[in-house]
Amino acid sequence: MSRIIRSVYGQEDLKNSLELVETVFTESEGEESGKIVRSLVEEIRSKQFYLPELELIMVDEKDDILGYAMFSRFHLEGKYENELLLLSPVAVKTELQRQHISKEIIEFGFQRAVEMGFKAVIVEGNPQNYRARGFRTSHDFGIVAGKTLSLPFPECLMVKELVEGALLNISGIVEYSDYQYLT
Repeated sequence: MSRIIRSVYGQEDLKNSLELVETVFTESEGEESGKIVRSLVEEIRSKQFYLPELELIMVDEKDDILGYAMFSRFHLEGKYENELLLLSPVAVKTELQRQHISKEIIEFGFQRAVEMGFKAVIVEGNPQNYRARGFRTSHDFGIVAGKTLSLPFPECLMVKELVEGALLNISGIVEYSDYQYLT
């Protein structure tokens, strides 16, 4: 099966990627979660933080979407918006999970982000899912969860340098106050 990673392009991709995200999160976490994550994607698309070049999908030879990842600009206390990205959400068709689809999309996104001048990526999630991609606990770098984050463990907020040494100059409090569907 041939697989291609590319940016979401056109109305069909926009619609199909929303459906994939909602379906995957509904199957794994329930209907309410599926609707919330779909709304998050729609919300990010409507904000100044949206980067169409970094809304990525993997498609097969029939152009069916297999996986999805969205990187968007992110700031800490009003700073670093041109250096820092948020990775959220990431989704892979349930029956295709554990086949390195998310890994390939995320790694592609890292490469494209570097080309665009970004220096680091922040993500919230299960550390086991992201450590293999080079993410480390953010509080080790002075990037800490604010009041709008509800983390099961501090280690669930992670960051990855795209440029060596970038996190020496980036620190602050992570707040989701710009997003209704992240809080």
